[in-house]
Amino acid sequence: MQGRVYPLVSRAGWQGDLLALLAGFLMPLAFAPFNLYPLAILLPALLFITWLDVLPGRAFARGLLFGAAMFGAGTTWMYISIHHFGNVNLPLSLFILALLVMIMALFYALSGYLFVRFFHPLSLALKLVIVLPAAWVFIEWVRGWFMTGFPWLNLGYSQTDSLLSSLAPVLGVYGVSWGVALSSGLLLLAVLKKSWFAGLSVVALWLLAALMAQFTWTTPVGEPVKVSLIQGNIAQDEKWLAEMRVPTIERYSRLTRENWQSDLIVWPESALPDFRYRVLDILEPLGDEAKVHHSQLLIGVLSVQMEPVRYYNSVIGLGVTEGIYHKQHLVPFTEYLPMKSLLSDIVDFMDVPMSDFSPGDHNQVLMEVKGHKVGISICYEAVFGEEVITSLPEASMLVNVSNDGWFGESIGPHQHLQIIRMRALETGRPVLRSTNTGISAIIGPDGEIQSASPQFEVHVLTDKVQPMQGITPYVQWGNWMVIMLVSAALLSAFVASRRVKV
Repeated sequence: MQGRVYPLVSRAGWQGDLLALLAGFLMPLAFAPFNLYPLAILLPALLFITWLDVLPGRAFARGLLFGAAMFGAGTTWMYISIHHFGNVNLPLSLFILALLVMIMALFYALSGYLFVRFFHPLSLALKLVIVLPAAWVFIEWVRGWFMTGFPWLNLGYSQTDSLLSSLAPVLGVYGVSWGVALSSGLLLLAVLKKSWFAGLSVVALWLLAALMAQFTWTTPVGEPVKVSLIQGNIAQDEKWLAEMRVPTIERYSRLTRENWQSDLIVWPESALPDFRYRVLDILEPLGDEAKVHHSQLLIGVLSVQMEPVRYYNSVIGLGVTEGIYHKQHLVPFTEYLPMKSLLSDIVDFMDVPMSDFSPGDHNQVLMEVKGHKVGISICYEAVFGEEVITSLPEASMLVNVSNDGWFGESIGPHQHLQIIRMRALETGRPVLRSTNTGISAIIGPDGEIQSASPQFEVHVLTDKVQPMQGITPYVQWGNWMVIMLVSAALLSAFVASRRVKV
């Protein structure tokens, strides 16, 4: 295989290795809080060019460098969660973080290897326009469910403020990723081949997105609902201290009683530092007061089922209507231990703090606020669009409670909020996001932040929210439409490559 027109990234050139590493390192700048979303188009194009005219092993190495740099720089908040607040010792914290980063990087390494190994006979145009964009989306989808899934830093999330976000109601975040990767491939083709047609195709793609942005998939239903999101701002390293129990309960109770004029009051994830059955003397009076004021409470609290004993991360509804939601998608190694029979002895030996929660049942009964059903997610669950849409089209509003105090003063809370904005775009529903230390926010059905709380301050975010009805194509199809399309593209390209004489 001979180098042809890409001297800067020749087969044996270290410059290509460095370029792949640098592109991955800069990728987090495309996402919140930096929001330099054009980089999400430029940087994958740089990775693509390092994969052209190289051997499979070199493509593997460059994909590994790109992925390791991207996740190493983009998920630094995990170290804060694991070591500072999870109390895992330093060596093990670094090992866990490095292990996750390398597992994620392997997806890009394997993509580079398979691209060169099976698709090298194809024309440059087919590689850049068909194979690489489709492959990018496919690997994002796989890492969205592999080992329970980690779909962080998907290309599509970087586009919440760009025209390509209009693809979200149709094909979800993976469809937006496809639009980004396709833009990358077309721009690279335009540069390498000096193709005016490829350049015009990029313009056409973005004009199509602009036209789609004018289309409204959902419509208002009923009167606006007045909501208050309580941000108690209890420091994560103080949250479970015995001496903070009473002050925490008093703070949330006081802020709630000051906002009975709201139709809905939402507390964040595990706002009460105790199990539900131990704070009934607090919850029952608040529920009674809420009824008197015709208000509804949604409170994050840990709950327990006695026979058999099961622990849940829950949201309970008090006031006008009552109910409970148990978190379904648990976080491995923090809320539960995967492969418990194999790993429990190792975890005990290495002194890893471990929770033992149970997942809630699927198809739990939706709670209501002023006659509107509400779809609830707890923290990490909102990262999975295919799970959020299970409450639709019945739910006219979405509520996400979280405790981003685990992320400290890092980029994590900003990335998390951007992900939640994508859920609003995909579903055409407003999202109420109540967090312990911020960023609490009310997000419109167009993904725009309607109002938000400052970080690390005690704050009550009060605003009016318009419930929505209707169904977007993404809610109807889920991820399957885009996955079938990219799979068909890859399969067709593979068949074509087998027919080309090398």
